[in-house]
Amino acid sequence: MTYLFAVTLLWAFSFSLIGVYLAGQVDAWFSVLMRIGLATCVFLPFLHWRKTPKALALKLMAIGAVQLGVMYSFYYHSFLYLSVPEVLLFTVMTPLYITLLNDILEKRFNAKFLLAAMLAIVGAVAIRYEGIDENYLFGMLLVQAANICFATGQVTYKRLMQHEHIAHSRVFAWFFIGALIVALVCYGLFGDTSKLPTTTTQWGVLIYLGTIASGLGYFAWNKGATIVNVGALAVMNNLLIPAGIIVNIIIWNRDADILRLSIGAAVILLALIVNQAIVKK
Repeated sequence: MTYLFAVTLLWAFSFSLIGVYLAGQVDAWFSVLMRIGLATCVFLPFLHWRKTPKALALKLMAIGAVQLGVMYSFYYHSFLYLSVPEVLLFTVMTPLYITLLNDILEKRFNAKFLLAAMLAIVGAVAIRYEGIDENYLFGMLLVQAANICFATGQVTYKRLMQHEHIAHSRVFAWFFIGALIVALVCYGLFGDTSKLPTTTTQWGVLIYLGTIASGLGYFAWNKGATIVNVGALAVMNNLLIPAGIIVNIIIWNRDADILRLSIGAAVILLALIVNQAIVKK
């Protein structure tokens, strides 16, 4: 659980950094390419090219392509239609996708884990609920597509690596290589070279997001996913919401309902406690 808590704090800044410094200013496809490219560079020195079984390498590349490459394509463009708090709010469905996908793969229905996931969703919605009009609809759909990709990657990585007797750091570059292939193709097809970063702040944000938030963050998050149960993983996904909004309020002074934030965060923590109680039984 320590890995997931640490990355939650790390990723809490990412939403605002993208929304404030990159969205609408820097080409989204370039941002995705830079972020994934830098993350790949972080882990390439540790990669065991010849010692990794080909089947494992291909599976990791496929997971990375979906969880990071395709997910970022939807996620970054959602900031063109939604505010930072709205993007955070619409990620509430990720725990449900994680639980349902895992149940499908297990060919069963685990109502107990689903209960924890639903509690987390209730808590996240309580934080900041506003009526969804047509201006939000497309952005919401983009976030849901990103959520499904993110959930798919987490569940499949957990199932693949939790029984592998190999250091994650020695093979994790394959995950990023798969994502990088998607990013290169998308930028080649849709990228806008007239909207490259123009300030040192924008370059600095991209470097931070690539090396720290993505490079170290995804490694720690996916490793943490192999240690905890699916219910805890689902709940931890929604702790990003209050954490991200708190950072947004404190640093960038965005309006938010403090009372709802507190209530929602409390419900999410309750969901985590409920999940842990279920596991102990």
